[in-house]
Amino acid sequence: MRIGLLSQWFDPEPGPAALPGVLARGLAGRGHQVRVLTGFPNYPTGRLAPGYRMSRRADETRDGVAVRRVALYPSHDNSPVRRLASYTSFAASALASGTGTLRGLDALWVSNSPITVSLPMWFVRYAHRVPVLLHVLDLWPDSVAASGFLGDGRGRAAAEKCMTGWCAAMYRSAARIGYISPGVGELLARRGVPEEKLVYLPLWAPEETPAPPHTDLRAELGIGPDRIVLVYAGTIGEAQGLDALVDACALVDDPRLVCLVAGSGLAEQRLRERAAASSRDIRFLGRLPRDRMPALMAAGDVHYVSLRPSGMGAYTMPSKVQATLAAGRAVLAAAEGDVATVARDSGAGIVARPGDPDSIADGLREICQLGREKLDLLGLAGREYYRRTFSVATGVDRVEAALRAAAETGRRR
Repeated sequence: MRIGLLSQWFDPEPGPAALPGVLARGLAGRGHQVRVLTGFPNYPTGRLAPGYRMSRRADETRDGVAVRRVALYPSHDNSPVRRLASYTSFAASALASGTGTLRGLDALWVSNSPITVSLPMWFVRYAHRVPVLLHVLDLWPDSVAASGFLGDGRGRAAAEKCMTGWCAAMYRSAARIGYISPGVGELLARRGVPEEKLVYLPLWAPEETPAPPHTDLRAELGIGPDRIVLVYAGTIGEAQGLDALVDACALVDDPRLVCLVAGSGLAEQRLRERAAASSRDIRFLGRLPRDRMPALMAAGDVHYVSLRPSGMGAYTMPSKVQATLAAGRAVLAAAEGDVATVARDSGAGIVARPGDPDSIADGLREICQLGREKLDLLGLAGREYYRRTFSVATGVDRVEAALRAAAETGRRR
C-alpha cells in the first residue's frame, strides 16, 4: 500500500512525539511505501533540534521513510497565544507546502492532535480523494480544558462549543476513527461517531533497546540500595494532580521512601515550594535530556501515573503507562477509568484514588512493604502484559488492518 502519515510531531522528537516514527518504521518494514508530512522538530524545548534550520519546506529520508517537513512557529511554553501560533502555523504550512507529497495514496493516517491538522487533512481527503484513518490520541476539547489553557472566563464555553463542532466535522470526514482506550471509544460513540467507523488502536511505546545508562542515577544522587524510589517523569501541570502526591509523601513515615520528580510545567514552582515545606525526601530533577531517560527509568522501583479527578480522567491513557510497562517497572496509578483498569489487569500496578492523599499514602506504604524484589516481579508481569496487549508489532498489525479498511471504504465510494 501507499500510506501517508500526517502529524505535527515526528522523529527525532522524544516521548509521545516519537510514536508516529515507530509506526512509520513498522509499516515500511512490512513493505509499504510510506510518506510523512510533519513539522521541523522542536519538541519539547521549543527550539529546533540540532542539525535543522527552519525553511519553507525540506525533504529527507529517515529509515527508508520519505519525510516532508514544513515551517512552523516553534513553541512549547505556557503561553496559549504562542501555542496556538505553533498549531496554526503548521496547519497553514502543511496545507501550502506539504499536501502535494500526499497525492496518490491508498490511505492516510492522521494524528488528531492538535485539531488544526484538519486543514491539510481535509484537503488531502477531498482534493486528492485519499481516505483517512483518524487516530484520536487526545480528546478535544476535553484535554485542552483540563490543561487550563482555556481559563475560566466567559469565552471558555464558546471555545469548547467551537472545538466540539470542529471535531465532529473531522469525524464525519474520516473513513475510520481509531481510539486508544475503551473509555474513549464509548465516549466517541456517545458523541455520535458511527460504531462501524470506530476501531480500537491502543498506543505502543518506542521499543528500541536503549543504550545502558552512562551512570547509575541512584548512586549519582546518593540514594542507597536499601531505598525505595518512586519516580514521576513528565509534564508538571494542573491536569496531573501532583499536589496530592506531595501531600501523600508527608503522610508516610517510612525513611526508605524517596520520590524523584523529573519534568517541568505550569505547576512546578508551586510544587517545589510545597515539597520544601515537607520533611520527606522529594527531589525535583528538572527536565532531563533524552539520553538520561534510561537511567531515570532504571532508578525507579515504581513509576507514578497521576491524573487529577475529573470527567476527563476516566478516558485518558498517558503514554507513560505503556512506556513503564514496556520497561518492566511497577506502576502506582492515582487514576480512574482505563488507566486503573490497565494497572490492575497487568499485574504491575497498585491503584489509588486520584486527588486523595490518604489513598495515595496507602499505596506508598504498600510499595514500601513489598520491597524492591517484589516490585521487580510486578514489573516483569507488566512487561509480559505489554507484549501481549500494547507492543509495536500488535499496534502496527491493528493500524495496518484499519488502513486497509479505510482504503476499501474509499474504493467503494
